[in-house]
Amino acid sequence: MNGFISACQAVVGEEHVLIDAAGKAPFLTDWRKRYSGDALAVILPRTAREAAAIVGLCAKAGCSIVPQGGNTGLSGGATPDGPGRRQVVISLKRLNQVRALDLPNQTVTVEAGCILQHVQELAALHRCLFPLSLAAEGSCTIGGVLSTNAGGTAVLRYGSARQLCLGLEVVTADGQIWDGLRGLRKDNTGYALRDLFIGAEGTLGLITAAVLKLHPAPAARLTAFAAVRDIDCALALLGMSLRHSGMLLTAFELISHSCLEYVTHYFPAIRYPFPRPVPYAVLLELSDQESEEHAREILYRLMQESMEAGIVDEALVAQSIDQARQFWSLREHIPLAQAAEGPNIKHDISLAASNIPEFVARTDREIRSKHPDCRIINFGHLGDGNLHYNVAAPVGIAPADFMTHQDGVSEIVHRRATELGGSISAEHGIGRSKIEEMRRYKSPVELQLMHALKRAVDPHSLFNPGKVLPPAAS
Repeated sequence: MNGFISACQAVVGEEHVLIDAAGKAPFLTDWRKRYSGDALAVILPRTAREAAAIVGLCAKAGCSIVPQGGNTGLSGGATPDGPGRRQVVISLKRLNQVRALDLPNQTVTVEAGCILQHVQELAALHRCLFPLSLAAEGSCTIGGVLSTNAGGTAVLRYGSARQLCLGLEVVTADGQIWDGLRGLRKDNTGYALRDLFIGAEGTLGLITAAVLKLHPAPAARLTAFAAVRDIDCALALLGMSLRHSGMLLTAFELISHSCLEYVTHYFPAIRYPFPRPVPYAVLLELSDQESEEHAREILYRLMQESMEAGIVDEALVAQSIDQARQFWSLREHIPLAQAAEGPNIKHDISLAASNIPEFVARTDREIRSKHPDCRIINFGHLGDGNLHYNVAAPVGIAPADFMTHQDGVSEIVHRRATELGGSISAEHGIGRSKIEEMRRYKSPVELQLMHALKRAVDPHSLFNPGKVLPPAAS
């Protein structure tokens, strides 16, 4: 493969083709240390043309490609396979330029390696908002969040990554560049090619740039924590919040006591928000284009009426930006606290919000019948029906030992979600972790259509083989 490596070095420069073990190491294991692999090289192109040239060289040499952004994924989708596979990791980190800012059109065109937080900050400098927000925003990249169709905390109002993208630039499997960087809200000229690549986890092509929607920055953002006795009360609060505030409701997060306990244990600087333990808390945010006074009036009235109705037991309204940040910091530290505790059995399911109380009650019961002392850590975006239902080892049991029950626990969770019309993946993707679940829970017709698309767009399975799609039935 020396000729292949030399050809790649001629395209991007010798220093951007990593072939030694130390140089490759940060790109070969996911951040949770759950998935590892090997690659002939890690290649970091600087432009879309360089990326296209590398793809062409990989196709000629018979090397498959693992696209990688910030490597913050939770399903192993950006990790190469084990030794013996002719694979190359193409990291998009160096494709990190802002190509255009069109304020009258409320769009920004950025390259795939741009950090999500940097795009948020750029928008804020121009009194705009890029509303996609998630815990990894300081390190995840635009290409990655589009490839997984990331959701985050503001889906309720602004939609997921798919709804926030108007156009793409993509390197195809034959090394061509599709320039779909059009900032149009309406374009009814044939198939929506953009939507094929968003959420495909790098299995159909290499996203190199995107046109993203901006929104006017709100005049005020107000945050509140509400203590509720159960998920039914949280759901009732969601309905009341929508009636009171309509489109002002930006985020509506459900957080169980176990999550609050984890975070305050591993991060003592973050205080438990209520004076006594509560079964569940709701973190909600209103964004108002009018004024802070207007938003505060709506929020106080909502909290007062919900408490009078017996829906909310206690309410805390942030009195400053710092206090609002403290509230959100608690939510954002949940994954970090879980990582500090050790491995646990994670799930990222989607349901109609109205079905979540039944799902939790039935699933809790079945899992605890088999693992009586396990700890269930559920939280998520109740406003859009996305629940992170995680199961941790009982106290005194090594987390790694409890992970031997992963298949059985996940079968219960995914089966229950599917029985209630839900999805086994809301925003984390399929990657390597849920391949067999795709075979189990997707209909044969859906899988046939997906395989037909893969064969048409990537006939030689160049991009990210072994991810998303189970092998086709022979």
